Amino acid sequence: MVKRWRDRYWAVPLLAALLMAAPLSSAGQGSAHGDTQAQADPPVAYLPLVLFRAGQPAPVEGDRIAFESTRDSANAIYVMNADGSGLVRLTGGQADDLAPAWSPDGTRIAFESHRDGNDEIYVMNADGSGQTRLTFDSASDLSPSWSPDGTRIAFSSNRLGNSEIYTMNPDGSDVFRVTREWAWDAQPAWSPSGSRIAFVSNRDGNPEIYLMNTNGSSSERLTNNPAIDQEPAWSPDGTRIVFSSDRSGTDFRLYVMSAYGLGVKELTDGLGDDTMPAWSPDGTRIAFVSTRQGENAEIYVMNADGSNLTRLTDSPAWDTAPAWRPRGR
Repeated sequence: MVKRWRDRYWAVPLLAALLMAAPLSSAGQGSAHGDTQAQADPPVAYLPLVLFRAGQPAPVEGDRIAFESTRDSANAIYVMNADGSGLVRLTGGQADDLAPAWSPDGTRIAFESHRDGNDEIYVMNADGSGQTRLTFDSASDLSPSWSPDGTRIAFSSNRLGNSEIYTMNPDGSDVFRVTREWAWDAQPAWSPSGSRIAFVSNRDGNPEIYLMNTNGSSSERLTNNPAIDQEPAWSPDGTRIVFSSDRSGTDFRLYVMSAYGLGVKELTDGLGDDTMPAWSPDGTRIAFVSTRQGENAEIYVMNADGSNLTRLTDSPAWDTAPAWRPRGR
């Protein structure tokens, strides 16, 4: 379980991707799943980097955070209040259950699990009941992300030899391949407008953050750094993306930029590896994972400008992959 929360994304897939054959063209992909040309996204000129500089906002009653933890042997999925109280375990922990992702209405959680011998995507009710397998493939299906209208789930899979991004209906039907590259494409994050998907790819030589339409067209690179840029997460208003990167040269830190890659700002201080950011529903706070107080990973929360850091979990286990439940559910 050593650093699975970070290394599972890049260690083996990155090497494999670099050994793949010549690239496949992404042109000519079917339009059945919509070339939604970012109609809800404002132009670059109207996207200044806005940061909040107030005191620590009080947690709103009813706010819940799902996360994964090794506190009961294998990784299981838990939920807690936004202040770290009210811990409830949702999955059994007999095999690794990972990467929880809330449906937009807050009634279901998609996640990845190794319970059937390889990584597949599952879905369950918000209380842990009704756990249902969605994908059935001998490859690894990872990193589920819901569309804002709840009608599709994006995920990554190496079912064709290298990691690509796919979408499917919430019942697992109508699987559609979105990316068609020789490279390793993964970690999809659906924009709040529903028109774009941010993702991570090494198609230009190292892991960077990209943006594309939901059918894979009009791909553009947002970051340009020799380091690893990964784990993009959209602000609820769609104007900003927070991500993790080891561009400092010593550790992974959190950075925020506009939705078009402008105005990159460092948010965390490098006192440990900081990864897996997740925005609060109102956009004022960011939950994330850090090793700053020891070798194991814990979940923290801070204001959207990096101030007022608060530790939420305190366990000898690894607590990772926070996901904030949509507000008002």
